[in-house]
This record gives sequence, C-alpha cells and structure tokens, in this order.
Amino acid sequence: MIKLILILVAEISLLTSIASAGDFARTMNKKLIDLQKHETLTHLRLYWHDSIGGQKPSSVMIQQPISNSSSLFGSISVMDDALTTDVMKNSTVVGQAQGIYAGAAQGEIGFLMVMNFAFTTGKYNGSTITILGGNAMLEKAREMPVVGGSGMFRFARGYVEARTKFYDPKSGVAIVEYNCYVLHY
Repeated sequence: MIKLILILVAEISLLTSIASAGDFARTMNKKLIDLQKHETLTHLRLYWHDSIGGQKPSSVMIQQPISNSSSLFGSISVMDDALTTDVMKNSTVVGQAQGIYAGAAQGEIGFLMVMNFAFTTGKYNGSTITILGGNAMLEKAREMPVVGGSGMFRFARGYVEARTKFYDPKSGVAIVEYNCYVLHY
C-alpha cells in the first residue's frame, strides 16, 4: 500500500512539474490520428457562382470601399456561393463557398479571399478545404493557396487556380472555375 502511495505521489509530482514548466506541446504518435496512410493528391474542378444582385444575392457587401475607390479597396463582402460541377447554375451543387473577400489592392481590383469550400454531397460530404490568398480579378488565371481542411481533407495543403468564365458587371453575377489541387491523407 505504501508503495502504491509513493508511486502515486511521484506521478503527481511529475505531472505538476511538467505543467509548471510550461510544457504545452508534445509529439504525438501518428497512429493515434491515422496519419500512417500515404498522402493523396486530389483534383477538384468546381464552379463558383457569385451574385451581388437580385432577390437572393449570394454575396453581400458589409463594408463599402473607401472614397469611391474604383479598385474597391477597403470593401468587405460576405459570401455563401454555390459550388457546382459545371458552368451552368442549374448543374449539380456539390457544396458552398463560404467566407469573405475584401478589397485589398489600391492599384487594381484585387481581393483577399478567405473561404471554405464546404462539401455537402457525395464522397466529400461534410469535408472542407480552406483557401486564403490574393485574387487579382483582372488576371486570366489566379493562384491561391489551400491552407487546410477538415474531414476527408484533414491536414490539406495545395493550391487552387481560379479562372473567370462569366462576369456581368450590370447584374453582379460572376462564375469562376476553380481547379483545386489538394494533398491530404
């Protein structure tokens, strides 16, 4: 019994010294979080449908640009845009692009994109990929990094390439093709 008490006191003492030393991180066994699998490279081709007008806009500007800026510098918009399998709006919806884009360039129309592609159907239902980067809208092709994900895309990294397929400044409708190249476990 005394031996058990001594062991218990030693363990408590050890745990107390670890906690007081500020040991807040530790190396984990990869098997515990299923990282023994090899990484997979997945290519997704999706179409992002953004609409700032009409009866049911998918994007709303919550901060106007400064000084009537032609580059939209200082503007902030919140989005919940459909992601489809084809250019046509009535094609299969596989998820939503949810996040914000902010006018972050003074000399051109350039946005900082902060968004999750949240999948709602099929193999990736419930999974997300997170995109964070600059988007110079007038460039033919724009590249942004994939900085993370969840579900099937846990520990994701990679990049997306965005290409505008349709834009109507009068109606505020944009359709952008996203080719996503995602490394994940």
